[in-house]
Amino acid sequence: MSNNNNQYDGDLERFAKSLFGNNKNKKKIDSGDLQDTKIVKEKKPFNGRQFFKSAILLTVIFAVFVILIANVYVVKENEFRVVRQFGEVVKYEDEPGLNMKIPFIQSVTTLPKNLMTYDMTQEEINTLDKKRIIIDNYAVWRVTDPKSLISNSGTLINAESRMEEFIYSVIRTQLGQLNYDQIINDENSKRGSLNDRVTEEVNKFLKSGNFGIEVVDVRIRRTDLPQENEQSVYTRMISERESIAQRYLSEGDAEKNKIVAQTDREVRELLATAEKEAAVIRAQGEAEAAQIYNAAFSRDPEFYGLYRTLESYKKTIGEDTVIILPSNSPYARVLSGYLE
Repeated sequence: MSNNNNQYDGDLERFAKSLFGNNKNKKKIDSGDLQDTKIVKEKKPFNGRQFFKSAILLTVIFAVFVILIANVYVVKENEFRVVRQFGEVVKYEDEPGLNMKIPFIQSVTTLPKNLMTYDMTQEEINTLDKKRIIIDNYAVWRVTDPKSLISNSGTLINAESRMEEFIYSVIRTQLGQLNYDQIINDENSKRGSLNDRVTEEVNKFLKSGNFGIEVVDVRIRRTDLPQENEQSVYTRMISERESIAQRYLSEGDAEKNKIVAQTDREVRELLATAEKEAAVIRAQGEAEAAQIYNAAFSRDPEFYGLYRTLESYKKTIGEDTVIILPSNSPYARVLSGYLE
């Protein structure tokens, strides 16, 4: 206290300023203090623990939502959905709709329900007479039991591979029982319903192996020959066609000769019948003519004699006819105009 008094001794104004300060500054300080007081009253203290709990809760909710969405699967009309748990098939869905699997434990595999076409690679087989031939075919198939397919084949690719093996095995067996000419020659072909037989045999193998698929149809697209055998086969085919053409020509000539002979015989028979009928008619005419001549001769012999003489002139006298007759012959007299 004494120190303060000694400091401001003789200077009351300075002491008063230090004690009370300037009014203007006092006012400013008072207003600033008031504002700081107000700001401190509006702000709340930061609670880090509550914020951390809210963030964890939101993260958990979002994770659960994502997991649920990721484990919902849709079954469409043209597909199977196979559910596997630790690699083992537990079920499959074939009805359209929404389904859910167990997260992190189960997985879903999609298999087609509709018909599928499998284009197989070309294979070379041997015929019964030890000739080689190249077969190119395709198969139409479908999935019948998704659970068996996944359990025994694993994937569609493996199922197609097994199906292809069975198909070529059956085709090789079937065509191996035929000769080369019987396969490539359509007229002498003994293949019959090969496609039906192959389809039936392949389905037997697939069913016995429980592969969960079925072959609807197997078709041979084309039958080709190895390049080294083409020329010999073409030569043989040409000779066969020429032989067939010659046979047709021979059969045609024989049929022609048969028809000509039959026609000639019928013509001869018709001519003989006509000549016979003509002779009869001619005889009847001559008989009637003789009767007419007799009747006419009996009525006027002289006129009949004249008529017959004139008719004879038609046959005996022509443009260059020269007749030498005695002047007193009746024939000459008639020619000369003497009728008495």
